[in-house]
Amino acid sequence: MLVGGLAASTLLVWCTLPDVRSLVRDNPKTTAFIEIRRVQAAHDGRKFELRWTWKPLARVSPYLRDAVVHSEDPRFWRHEGIDWDAVQHAARADWKAGEMKYGASTITQQVAKNLYLSPSKNPLRKLREWLIAGRLERHLSKDRILEIYVNIAEWGDGVFGAEAAARRWFGVSAAELSPVQAARLAVALPNPKRRAPSVRSRELARKAANLIIAMRNDGVIDAGAMQAALIELGVAKRAPGGVAPVEPEPEPAAAPDEPDEPDVPDVPPATPDTAPAPARDEADAAPAQADATSG
Repeated sequence: MLVGGLAASTLLVWCTLPDVRSLVRDNPKTTAFIEIRRVQAAHDGRKFELRWTWKPLARVSPYLRDAVVHSEDPRFWRHEGIDWDAVQHAARADWKAGEMKYGASTITQQVAKNLYLSPSKNPLRKLREWLIAGRLERHLSKDRILEIYVNIAEWGDGVFGAEAAARRWFGVSAAELSPVQAARLAVALPNPKRRAPSVRSRELARKAANLIIAMRNDGVIDAGAMQAALIELGVAKRAPGGVAPVEPEPEPAAAPDEPDEPDVPDVPPATPDTAPAPARDEADAAPAQADATSG
């Protein structure tokens, strides 16, 4: 009977998965997380002001693209949607903690969750996330998955996507972000409130420094730019004859160091519609949801 119930539940989950094929060409008009924040604001009696401007991946700073991958999913270019090594690492950490704290979600899984699901830790929700991630990987290129992620990630109250985040926190476009600005935005992703780019702490500076070093290792910046960035972050200092770096602390390679967001059982997830994507060969083409503001 237990096996039959599990099979029925799995079949139900499979039959209710969204069709992601439209995302190959179309950008989502909304996301589950945007709708969750809208409902939460209404519940709290607050006005919800959405700042969200879609940009093609080519119009997002290469520093941010590199930093986001290293911060959120170092094996993004190699896995097929789920990083099973990270899952095992997270499972061990959860076992020691005695609760489900670490999600080990890849960028693809986060796209699935942010677009279609909720932050709930319900096992069926996690199963749906894994299955949707598999569909995303089958139908979309890695570049397209990354483009969607940097355009729907939450970076503050009503701030979604790299363009809105760059303008909110640094007053520049997503294409104009410096290495340090990009690193600070990437560091904020696990918890955009506690880790907001405006927060200055040694811990966050060291995390940002790790991303700067990763950019150098990837050839995204040169040695001089790396040294200047480390000085700007305060983890290196000028010394006679050069720069004396303060070695950043190592980061864990697998499970994220931030727990998943608490359950939101009273807010149903939304299924986003789609609209034509912005023209990729026009830098200033206006996307369907550009500068959307909603109360």
